[in-house]
Amino acid sequence: MDIVWEDAAANRQTAEHLILSAEKSDIYVLPEMWNTGVTAEPQGVAEDEDGETLLWMKRMSRELDAAVVGGVAVRLLDGTYRNRLYFVKPDGSVDCYDKHHLFTYGGEHLRFTAGEERVVVEWRGVRILLEVCYDLRFPIWSRNRGDYDMILYVASWPTPRVGAWSALLVARAIENQCYVAGVNRVGTDPTCEYCGGSVIIDPYGKTIAACEMGVECEASAEVDMPMLEAFREKFPALNDADI
Repeated sequence: MDIVWEDAAANRQTAEHLILSAEKSDIYVLPEMWNTGVTAEPQGVAEDEDGETLLWMKRMSRELDAAVVGGVAVRLLDGTYRNRLYFVKPDGSVDCYDKHHLFTYGGEHLRFTAGEERVVVEWRGVRILLEVCYDLRFPIWSRNRGDYDMILYVASWPTPRVGAWSALLVARAIENQCYVAGVNRVGTDPTCEYCGGSVIIDPYGKTIAACEMGVECEASAEVDMPMLEAFREKFPALNDADI
């Protein structure tokens, strides 16, 4: 989606339109900080943990009978800020992953606190590892320990580095024998331009769905668990991993 800078109400409206226009799914994934745009200065745009955006995600999840996933800048009661990925289920339960690798090149580490916990969510028979943007560059953090079947990466990954985005998503799928969904934004903010490149990749590294570059759109695909399990059983490379 194209994100309106620091206008959460407008972005929720856009996201709702895109979701309702999309193919019916079990899970809908939005980009990093999709409600405000990515900023290293969260004061004034970060929401409380029970803020309007999370309430909207809960409503959409309940009405769609599907999980709704997306990144939000959050202000905690202790005064710290987190770049948080919410995984919201129809029953109102919420799993949270706080971005571990803060983007020091953009000064994110100066205002946000890094998360320390790796988070895997089970949803309708699929175990899903939650990751945010810059995490993609660090393969040890996302190493498959036999505990997940798919990785979700939400991002605001700028156009000049989109080649790395595309290559690393494929690498993560192949090396971890898993599905990977990478969800990026389009448009511009005060410092960067974004061309998207959102894709869904199978465990062999093949792209099975992709958004058109540079425009708002959606891409959908099915996770084939019997195929994944058969592939891992036939070629158990994860058993030989260093980590």
